[in-house]
Amino acid sequence: MDTSGIDNILQQLQAASALAAGGKKQSGGDEITRVDFNEKLKAAVDQVNNAQQVADKLTMQFVSGESNVDLHEVMISLQKANVSFQSMVQVRNKLVTAYQEIMNMQV
Repeated sequence: MDTSGIDNILQQLQAASALAAGGKKQSGGDEITRVDFNEKLKAAVDQVNNAQQVADKLTMQFVSGESNVDLHEVMISLQKANVSFQSMVQVRNKLVTAYQEIMNMQV
């Protein structure tokens, strides 16, 4: 699973958190590239969805008795889908926590 989009979002959130906490601004050499949060989040959700669809497809092929699908392939794809889903849930939990902290800030 490619987690570069999730990692990039987390780095941006950490940089914004450091900036909000009074950290230094980025110098000219350490420019942050502009990334559309919505696109990255959608891409990450699509990756999780694709992993789950592949696992479902392999499971159905195995259950129907197709000879080209092995049990270990099915189990590996199910585990990949599970791990990707669990990591997405953790990222969502971090985003919700960050949102709640921002909403609780006094202006």
